[in-house]
Amino acid sequence: MTATDPALTALAQGWCALSLLHGRIEAHIERALQARHGLSVREYSLLDVLSRQHDGDGGHLQMKQVADAVVLSQSATTRLVTRLEDRGLLTRYLCPTDRRGIYTNVTEAGLKLLEEARPTNDTALRQALDEAAENAELAPLVRVVESVNAPAQGVPA
Repeated sequence: MTATDPALTALAQGWCALSLLHGRIEAHIERALQARHGLSVREYSLLDVLSRQHDGDGGHLQMKQVADAVVLSQSATTRLVTRLEDRGLLTRYLCPTDRRGIYTNVTEAGLKLLEEARPTNDTALRQALDEAAENAELAPLVRVVESVNAPAQGVPA
């Protein structure tokens, strides 16, 4: 294949469209969360991921798992956790079975802020997808995003 190969050009255009869609959605949600709740998209995502932990086996995430879930490096995740801990939204504690491990929980204040911010996040996501669906280049990607984990049509639950 050459650099002008139509398959490579199409692949690059598809990647650019996906990147554009992601950027538009993230920017739209970021503006809404910042304006209404003083949260960044990353902060919201971290609170959301950590709020889903439970006390059963494997219910608490190690920092690497948290970093993977919020798509950040471990060091960036640690800095983000520290910022939210300083705001009283998170708390860290030693793992009871492995004193080398540190876990992070969402505080009551963090849960309250998350619940207040969730409708803003969801509405901003819907708005961003609706706007992107009006763009012929992005519309197919929007349909794919909307179909992921969507319940099957016509199939009884």
